[in-house]
Amino acid sequence: MTAAEPARDPGLQPERTRLAWRRTTLSCTVAAVLAARAVLNRGPSPTGVLACALCLLLWLGFLAVAHRRMVALTAARPRRLTGRGAWAAALCTLALALCAAALVV
Repeated sequence: MTAAEPARDPGLQPERTRLAWRRTTLSCTVAAVLAARAVLNRGPSPTGVLACALCLLLWLGFLAVAHRRMVALTAARPRRLTGRGAWAAALCTLALALCAAALVV
C-alpha cells in the first residue's frame, strides 16, 4: 500500500459475498442430490446414470469455482472475479439446472 492510497474499509461486503456463494453452492448441492435421487427412484438406466454423472461433475466444477472465490474474499483487498471464473460459475449453474430438470421430468 502506498502512502497516497487510503486503507480500505471493506465493511460487510466480502462477508455478504461469501454468504451468497455459499447459498448458491447449497442450491447446486440440492439440485445434484435431487438428480441422484431421481435416478435411484426410477431404477438406474444408462441415460439416467450418465445424466446423474454429468450433474455431479458440474456440481464439482461449481464447487471448485466457488471455493476459489470464497478463499480470495478472505484477503484484505480481494481481487476481482475474473471473467473466466464468472462464466464457469454461470455455465455450471445453468447446465446443472438443465440436467437436474431433465432428470426430474
